[in-house]
Amino acid sequence: MLDQETIGLLMRGVDNVTWQSLVMIAVGLVLFYLAIVKDYEPLLLLPIGAGCILANLPLSPMIEEHGMLKILYDMGVGNEMFPLLVFIGIGALTDFGPLLESPKFVLLGAAGQFGIFLVLIIALLLGFDQKEAASIGIIGAIDGPTSIYVSGILAPHMLGPITVAAYSYMSLVPVIMPPVIYAMTTKSERMIRMPYSQRKISRRTRIIFPIIVTVMVGTLVPFATPLIGMLMLGNLMKESGCVERLTKASSNEIANTVTIFLGLAIGSTMVGSSFINMETLFILGLGLMAFGVDCAAGVSFAKILNWLSGGKINPIIGAAGISAFPMAARVCQRVAQDDDFENFLLMHAMGANAAGQVASVVAGGVVLALMGAA
Repeated sequence: MLDQETIGLLMRGVDNVTWQSLVMIAVGLVLFYLAIVKDYEPLLLLPIGAGCILANLPLSPMIEEHGMLKILYDMGVGNEMFPLLVFIGIGALTDFGPLLESPKFVLLGAAGQFGIFLVLIIALLLGFDQKEAASIGIIGAIDGPTSIYVSGILAPHMLGPITVAAYSYMSLVPVIMPPVIYAMTTKSERMIRMPYSQRKISRRTRIIFPIIVTVMVGTLVPFATPLIGMLMLGNLMKESGCVERLTKASSNEIANTVTIFLGLAIGSTMVGSSFINMETLFILGLGLMAFGVDCAAGVSFAKILNWLSGGKINPIIGAAGISAFPMAARVCQRVAQDDDFENFLLMHAMGANAAGQVASVVAGGVVLALMGAA
C-alpha cells in the first residue's frame, strides 16, 4: 500500500502536467523520430530531444538549481565553452584545400551570409529588440555552434528555439537547397562544367593558412576571435601532422562527449511554458527565410562570377556558400548530376562551402560587434 506522503507526491506530479509540457514531450519524440528514422542530424537532435523530454516531465528535478541539466547548461552553454570545443573538432575535420586552390570562392562564402543581415532588419521591424533580432538572424549562418555561441551571449532566453531551428535547417539542407537552386538557374547554367585546378597545395601553405586567418580575423573582427581561433586551432592540429592523438581526440572523443552535453543542455531550455508562443513561430519562420535568402544570394553572386568569367563558373556552387559543411557541397553535386550525370562539381562546391564555414564565423563576430556584446 502507498503511504499518504507518496500519494501526495504522485498527485502533485499529476497536477503539474500542463498541455504545454505534453506538447513539448511530443516535440521531443518528433526529434527522436527525425534522428533515428530519418537520420537528420542524429548526433545532436537525439540528445536535444532527450533533454526536452526530461525538462518537461512534471516536477523534474533535472532543471532545478543543482539538477544535472542546469549544471550542464551553466557549465558549457552559459559560458560558451561547449560550442567552442565543438569548433575545435570541426576544424580538425575540415579540409581547406579546395578553397586554397580557388581563393576567389571566398566571395561566395561572403555572399552566403546575406540572409543573416536581411533577416536581422526584418526581425527589428517585427518588434524584436536588437539583440533578439541579431540572434534570430544568425540562424542564417546554418551553423549550429555559431548560432548557439551568438544567441547564448545576446539572447539566452531564446536559445532553445534558435538552436532547434539552426540544427533542423542544417539537417534539411538536402530538402531546402534544391528548390532555391532550380528557381535561380537555367538548365544550361546547371550543366556548365568546371575544370579542376592543377595547383598542388603544399603542406607549408596548409599550415600557414589557419595561422594567417586567425591573426587577420582576430585583428579585424575581435569578437570573432574565440570562434575562428578554435576552428583554426583544430585545422592547424590536423594539417601539422605532429599531434595526431590530439586531432583524433578533438574530432572524435571530445567532440562526441561535448555534443551529448550540449544537446542535453539545449533541450533543457525547451520548457513548454516558455517555448510555446508566437515568438517561437516567428523565430522558426525567420530562420527559414534567412536560409533561403543565403542560398539565393550565393547563387546570384555565382551568376555574376560566371558572367565575368565568360561562362566558366557553374552558379550551382554559389549555394554552397552557406556553412553546413560538407552537406551543402554534396547537395550541389547531386543537383548538378541531375542534369548532367558526368558533371563533377564537388571539389569546387567544397571550396565555396569551406569559405562559407569561415564566413559564418566572421559574420557571428560582426553581429556581436554590431550589438556591442561584452
